[in-house]
Amino acid sequence: MTMHDLIEFLEFTRQKTLGTLDAVAKLDNPAKALGWRPGPGRAHVAWQLMHIGATDDRHVHVRMTGGQPQEPEYVRRFAGGSTPDDDIPSLDEIRRYLTAQRQELTAHLKALDPALLDKKPNEQAPWTYHEWIKVLAWHEAHHQGQAHITLNLQKAASS
Repeated sequence: MTMHDLIEFLEFTRQKTLGTLDAVAKLDNPAKALGWRPGPGRAHVAWQLMHIGATDDRHVHVRMTGGQPQEPEYVRRFAGGSTPDDDIPSLDEIRRYLTAQRQELTAHLKALDPALLDKKPNEQAPWTYHEWIKVLAWHEAHHQGQAHITLNLQKAASS
């Protein structure tokens, strides 16, 4: 697979995630849907979606390039290991963060020499770029699915 092929997977999964966000936007009360939890302490739709963006932020800016997150507060609140809080971002903010961080990730990948695809970006990296892109696509699909089912549960609970 080429870098172009792998980036297409990332773009495909992001379109599916944004489709879920579009579905939320069509509801009578999008804010309520974004903040609904399937049980006490469980993640709401907004957390699942922001988690996807925070994962891109942390992976490209910290783990791949060795820098700092572009939006450290969002990484603190929504990256792996965080506890969902009740401060629910707006639809527009979720879309902005998802879009911005995917652009950051794909820009980094497109700038790479294709010969680096099967190399780790640094000594601490857990994966080669090739593996990493597949992990990120799988990760997004996983959390988009969780957001989707949580949204369906919210609709069922509201009817």
